[in-house]
Amino acid sequence: MVFSSIIFIFYFLPVLLLAYYASGWRTAVLLLGSVVFYTWGEGKYLGLLGGLILLNFSLVRLLTRTTAERRRVLLLSGIVGLDLGVLCWFKYAGFIAESINALFPNTLPRVEHHLPLGISFFTFQLISYAVDVYRGAVPGEPSLRRFATYILMFPHLIAGPIVRYADIADELHADRRGSGRIGLGVQYFIVGLCQKVLIANTVAPLADYAFGLDTGALDATTAWLGALAYTLQIYFDFCGYSNMAIGLAFMLGFTFPKNFDYPYAARSLTDFWRRWHISLSTWFRDYVYIPLGGNRHGRFKTVRNLLVVFLLTGLWHGAAWTFIVWGMFHGAFLMAERIGLGRVLDRSPRILAHFYAVIVVMVGWVIFRAETLAQAGDYIAAMGDIRTFAPPDVRLRQLLDIELLAALGAGVVLSFPLLPACLHKLRRPRADAPSPHLSSRLDTRSVHAIPTAALLCGFVLSVAVLAGTSLNPFLYFRF
Repeated sequence: MVFSSIIFIFYFLPVLLLAYYASGWRTAVLLLGSVVFYTWGEGKYLGLLGGLILLNFSLVRLLTRTTAERRRVLLLSGIVGLDLGVLCWFKYAGFIAESINALFPNTLPRVEHHLPLGISFFTFQLISYAVDVYRGAVPGEPSLRRFATYILMFPHLIAGPIVRYADIADELHADRRGSGRIGLGVQYFIVGLCQKVLIANTVAPLADYAFGLDTGALDATTAWLGALAYTLQIYFDFCGYSNMAIGLAFMLGFTFPKNFDYPYAARSLTDFWRRWHISLSTWFRDYVYIPLGGNRHGRFKTVRNLLVVFLLTGLWHGAAWTFIVWGMFHGAFLMAERIGLGRVLDRSPRILAHFYAVIVVMVGWVIFRAETLAQAGDYIAAMGDIRTFAPPDVRLRQLLDIELLAALGAGVVLSFPLLPACLHKLRRPRADAPSPHLSSRLDTRSVHAIPTAALLCGFVLSVAVLAGTSLNPFLYFRF
């Protein structure tokens, strides 16, 4: 079950909200609904997730009762090792065996696993909880039911954002009677639905076509259009999911952290990573980069720490050399910006700095999207071969219909903070314009008539599109 589906919007969600607000057992209803949601999509691994929750809960409780520092360190190491071990076994064992066998044939047996849905997200949440309790940043949760609800909560369970226990601890313990901001949640949900259905899904065929061509048949026109389509697809797909998750959380009385802040408006790769997948970036900052020393021990160690973080960032996204190279590609540019390029960008015209950031990010997405490093190299070479710029061929012209062109245009415009600026001018005095990129303190009573009408039209159009198309899961489900 995915958020952008008829069964979720018109059956699962209304029934859950009705039960949630009609009963006095909101945490229990949310936990049960989350179990049903996960079972619907990945019932095979519900026992694995349940076992991890029980083990982490028990071990962290033991950690809170342990006073000897050496034992506390050993316990924390065991908890983190357990969670990372499960993640590595399911996500990386096959890749490691395949890589070793490529160097030394028949050394290891072939390992094949189906990747449990959401494992990259819930293991990181389990680790952050254990580390925060060890540091004394949060108290250990005494209730297994509340802890299980925190991990299993269906809005963030499958594809984030990575919600830390500290983000929602107070709300987990609150009554939440009357705390649900349903109107605000509906706005966020509809914005995310439109981003996913009307933009990401619409431009996806162009990206699939370009990346599916034999490299010998790929010209610069098709390559650039395909790269643009995928650049928009992955942003609006994942940002759409995050906004829908944030909206669902508002409906349930919770406040999730913002996960995107117009990343394509960045003027450097450093700026890009402050805006893209913010919950993952801050997770690596707080649990990897800073513990390694951050930027406190000289330039060499700062660069080393950056490269370690981005190697892990690439690996987090998938067990393939393309993801590793993509992570190191970004790490190399951040390293360059750290040692001098950043100062050059600061002194450059804004348009040039922005152009640099967008081009580097687009080339990075080619590496990310390609099936192999060889395909990535050939695709980038085609983008750079200006001799092959030509009018679109027959097949490409068929793809570039009015709907796809409109989605490309809307995607480019909405990738920049132009809409909030317009809403700011339209809003009534002392009212906050609804936007998925503004703070969580928005008041639904301040909704302006024009954006409300636009949201309603977008919802109707999205539902009409969903009714006529097959299921299209979110891209980040595979990570």
